[in-house]
Amino acid sequence: MQRWRGLEEIPGDWGRSVVTIGSFDGVHLGHQLIISRAVQRARELDAKSVLVTFDPHPSEVVRPGSHPPLLAPQPRRAELVATLGVDAVLVLPFTLAFSQESPQFFVQQVLVDSLHARLVIEGPNFRFGHRAEGDVALLAELGRQADFEVEVLDLQVRGAAGGGEPFSSTLVRRLVAAGDVSGAAEVLGRPHQVEGTVVRGAQRGRELGFPTANVDTVPHSAVPADGVYAGWLTAGGERMPAAISVGTNPTFDGTARTVEAYAIDRVGLDLYGMHVAVDFLAFLRGMEKFDSIEALLDRMAVDVKQARELTATG
Repeated sequence: MQRWRGLEEIPGDWGRSVVTIGSFDGVHLGHQLIISRAVQRARELDAKSVLVTFDPHPSEVVRPGSHPPLLAPQPRRAELVATLGVDAVLVLPFTLAFSQESPQFFVQQVLVDSLHARLVIEGPNFRFGHRAEGDVALLAELGRQADFEVEVLDLQVRGAAGGGEPFSSTLVRRLVAAGDVSGAAEVLGRPHQVEGTVVRGAQRGRELGFPTANVDTVPHSAVPADGVYAGWLTAGGERMPAAISVGTNPTFDGTARTVEAYAIDRVGLDLYGMHVAVDFLAFLRGMEKFDSIEALLDRMAVDVKQARELTATG
């Protein structure tokens, strides 16, 4: 899969494209539906499939300080999209000037002049251009003028998560914020993941016999609610069952909120400075303040046992 940042990186001899446009944060099952359709139609039309997305998130540019929690940073999104068979991902730098361009300008510059679109596939609520003035009806009208078609795909995917609410990135963020990582996994089609760099913490886990990787998460990451979770820690290409703590360590009167992962039954791991990923499989319990270190250790042993059992079957 080719990856381009900006229109200038698109090869000059790039042929006709089947395009889909959006943030695609999390690449959840609804996103997967539309992306897979774009890949399928591209093959049928002997064209290339291209996913167009934006960085930074448009809301942060238009309304500074409103950046939503990220379900997946751009590199992770590209990895997920690649598994669906997309030929290329175009990341457009989103600036204030770009946000003020008209829908007509976007279509001409991006879809026509750069990607030579033959077909554009979007959901019914797609909006584009200055103040989101463009919709799928305008896109179809501009397509007729510029020799490309528009296919509107129903993205209504539902399940038990959110009480049957249609799957969306907003729903995943809400589930993650509530600690419902199993519900989030239903929408995503896989466990929710956060990633970051392992940094030195207070090293209490090591002293207690449960050394943890203290993960400095990527900015704006959607971190689950405070509590203890079962999941996995991936480092250096190895995926290890883990018990994960999110919170401020109230037993030690902590104030900084951290994500710490204990790789179950692993001894002598040195992960400092490494970029790692933490997958959340199941919520075990809320964060508690224990009356003694002994009570904390007893509970941690139970947490690890539960996490070991859940990851063995999950």
